[in-house]
Amino acid sequence: MAQAVSKPSQTNKEGQRATQLGPILCWAVVFADIGTSVYYVPGILYGNVGSLAGFFVFLTMSVFVLLTLKYAEVIHRFPQGGGVVTVASQAMNHWVGALGGMFILVDYFLTAAISCLSGILYLSVVLPAMGPFALEMTIGTLVLLGILNWVGISASAKVSLVGATIAFLSDIALLVTVFTHLSFPAFLALFPRMLAGHALTPITILIGFAGSFLAFSGLESISQLSPVMKTPRKKVGKMALLLVVLTVGLTSPLLTMLSTLLLPQKVLEDPILSAQVVSLLGGHWGSIALQTEVAVSASALLVFASNTAIIVAYYVFLALARMQFFPALLLQRNALRGTPHYAILLATAIPIIVLLLVRGNIAILGDMYAFGLLGAFTLTCLGLDIVRYRERKAARTARDHPHLVGDHLEYGNDPAIVSHAADGTTAFTQEQTPPTEHPSANDPRIEATPPSPYAGGIMLNSWYTFKFSIGLLTTALVVTAWTTNLVTKPLATAFGGTVTLVGMGIAYVNYARHKREEHVPVVVTHSEEYLPGSTLAVLLPENEHNTAVIHSAINHADGKPVVFLYLGSGNAKQTQRMFELHDPYHDDEQAQKTFGRAEHLAQKSKVKRLFLYRKLELDAIEQVWRIMHPHDMVIAAEPVSHIQDINPDRIRFEVTPEGKVAHLLKRW
Repeated sequence: MAQAVSKPSQTNKEGQRATQLGPILCWAVVFADIGTSVYYVPGILYGNVGSLAGFFVFLTMSVFVLLTLKYAEVIHRFPQGGGVVTVASQAMNHWVGALGGMFILVDYFLTAAISCLSGILYLSVVLPAMGPFALEMTIGTLVLLGILNWVGISASAKVSLVGATIAFLSDIALLVTVFTHLSFPAFLALFPRMLAGHALTPITILIGFAGSFLAFSGLESISQLSPVMKTPRKKVGKMALLLVVLTVGLTSPLLTMLSTLLLPQKVLEDPILSAQVVSLLGGHWGSIALQTEVAVSASALLVFASNTAIIVAYYVFLALARMQFFPALLLQRNALRGTPHYAILLATAIPIIVLLLVRGNIAILGDMYAFGLLGAFTLTCLGLDIVRYRERKAARTARDHPHLVGDHLEYGNDPAIVSHAADGTTAFTQEQTPPTEHPSANDPRIEATPPSPYAGGIMLNSWYTFKFSIGLLTTALVVTAWTTNLVTKPLATAFGGTVTLVGMGIAYVNYARHKREEHVPVVVTHSEEYLPGSTLAVLLPENEHNTAVIHSAINHADGKPVVFLYLGSGNAKQTQRMFELHDPYHDDEQAQKTFGRAEHLAQKSKVKRLFLYRKLELDAIEQVWRIMHPHDMVIAAEPVSHIQDINPDRIRFEVTPEGKVAHLLKRW
């Protein structure tokens, strides 16, 4: 086993560092997405809530800040990326992960459509002759973007930095221009004017609050950047999101408020002009030069955001296909350019179909946004809450009932044990007690054993309790907004629901086919859990006794959970791209087949199970073993001699029809 361990070369490490993103580049990628919303949101919100548009964006900004706190945690908890798909899969189950994938696809389809259409409309400020042909030009632009992706262009953080910086500076220049013509008392007078003539009933507040989340679409892209983020991800993610909050908070609420209050009403009520309000605000209070600059920079950034949405959408298609929810056809790459042409075709064609169905009506596109965006936010928040709850529950158990850990486990005294396999055959086992069965109190290996990660009660202190409570409040607010939109925006519910049902139907058919082949898709976790009394089944690449380990672990589970740990070969992966799910498990076909077989057998036996994938390293088994505190570790007999720094109370060998396995038993 030790010979299979490989270390990445210095060249590979340097190449990975070169592609990693610091907080500034992460901010640029996110702001290039979320910062484009301000160009079309004011006009859409004005059509729904009138002059209250700015008020509701200010109101929703508070929840946006709370959301960034949760996404900052998602970044470092799920470094493989994947966003809502990964969070929902690992917190709940793979079907909820697939549902999250459908939600986020709905969001990206609409982002590609509305961003591209808005980009063309802003360009028509400079070239008015384009206005009547905005729909045709938008479709042509999307087709061109699809072709460019087929050729092989990729999202670039440096390009995002240029676009995001220009857009932010343009927004600041616009705000400075307005405030040079607007005195402070006149600015304060806008607030009562914004609320005048409106009765803020609970229903009105709910509808406005829920609809204003459109101003913050794009936050989910930060969770897709985890694999290419510099370490420590926790620090980098927090700094990037702080920059996002500051820049978005400075521009989006103010520009929405000013553009819906300081422009003539005839502009805001015109279906074309209302989609150009930010640029027209510059022309109204500044000069034609500022109006033109804002229009051109907005157009470029919006088209870039549309292209990013296409890229992320086809990466989600690829991720769902690798997770075996979607057909493997989507993974096929063309021989000429090496790009996934079927996935790109879907990611480009669906936004075009949407645009044709709504006939290029940007207000309808805005209303349709509500389903996927808030659905993805909801599952991400709920998934993180579940993960936190499990940690707190484990911490509470370790703190309050340490005497229960292992006390209920008995090994038995008979050295010759007869066990019955699932297929009815009989397996004879023999026991071997290692010389360290009863180590002394001075044994150095006991001192080397780290305490449980929950023993210190860190997860139960006042700060973590406060953070957990704030997280629950954030989830409740997001769920309230989503359910409100489900009722008040029936078109969004119909479109998003249809896409989701079709996608889940395809996932179910694909799942059923794999199940018939006894190769069931599973969700793996990359972090260990404290599971005292459980069984740890160690599976190795190219090991002919893996089936024996699986059968033995399931047969001896005794109602306790089984954790299947697969130690992958650790082969080098191709250069990591932005927004791509970086999960080595989905590139390891042998691991997928082995886990699929284990899941199939565990389902039949109704055994609780988890699947953990780690690279094959010398101390990988030890790390997992010490964190989990399993009662029984099952492994093929031959590699037992290579395992170091594990001190079981007893080793029992079992001879099964599939081969000989070892049980490393421990009373913690």
